[in-house]
Amino acid sequence: MKLVKRKISIAMSLLLASMLIFSGCSGTDESSGQGSEGKVTELAADLSIYENGDLFISPQELNEIMGDSNVIIFDGNKPDVYAKGHIPGAYGVGFHSFSNVEGKPGDPLWGTTLDKDQLKAKLESYGVTNDKTVVFYSDVLPGPGPDGRNVWQMRMAGLENVKLLYGGFPKWKELGYEVTNEVSPEPIPSEGLELKDFDESYSASKDYVYENLYKTVIIDARSEGEYKGSQKSGEARGGHITGSKHLLWSSILNEDATPKSPEEIIQIMGDLGVTPEDDFVVY
Repeated sequence: MKLVKRKISIAMSLLLASMLIFSGCSGTDESSGQGSEGKVTELAADLSIYENGDLFISPQELNEIMGDSNVIIFDGNKPDVYAKGHIPGAYGVGFHSFSNVEGKPGDPLWGTTLDKDQLKAKLESYGVTNDKTVVFYSDVLPGPGPDGRNVWQMRMAGLENVKLLYGGFPKWKELGYEVTNEVSPEPIPSEGLELKDFDESYSASKDYVYENLYKTVIIDARSEGEYKGSQKSGEARGGHITGSKHLLWSSILNEDATPKSPEEIIQIMGDLGVTPEDDFVVY
């Protein structure tokens, strides 16, 4: 299990679960109507209501910059899902492309982010630079939040030009934007990408969690079955961390895969005993 420690007011990234940003002041304005060619005309959501709304890019904004050589799009869905349809030009990277998967789940370091040099090489193989806009998306609601995990990994490495598609692939399709099943052209590798040493505030070690049992809120964002001991998803051990509280990752999403309002998320987290000023751990 991968652990994440983060101040709520800074971010709740879709790690293994889709924990999202919150803190803000009002709802979104998304009035819509039917446009030409079957596209739905809808105003982009006001992402500024989230304290760190710049983490997102709206489907409308992404559609406007499609085809720009300075935009790189990654699809976090499984290969078979990617093959059935994806945003044109997107590269299928799945859940663990930027993670260490040597060995098996439960082995030391399995599932953790590639080290700085490996991550740099992997990103450069896709043409990523510090100047290009990098967008991640997935189907979102089927889980387990690969796009959010990937954004979390990139932000941890200091890449501020990385975005999470608001509402993911479901919202993109709902708006009638182009989808293809054609394989994207081979990427043109880049050079000179600069990554920072990983920001340790984005994660929590086992020692940190052990030392803070009952001192900080620990949230298990997996399914209720996994929380109660199921090992169907490949867990090396069943059960949950002592004292952790259960919150299914999708609880903070709307039915259309967009995040709930800041007020709703604050209420949900408040019910767990967490305020926007607190630190917490999620896994």
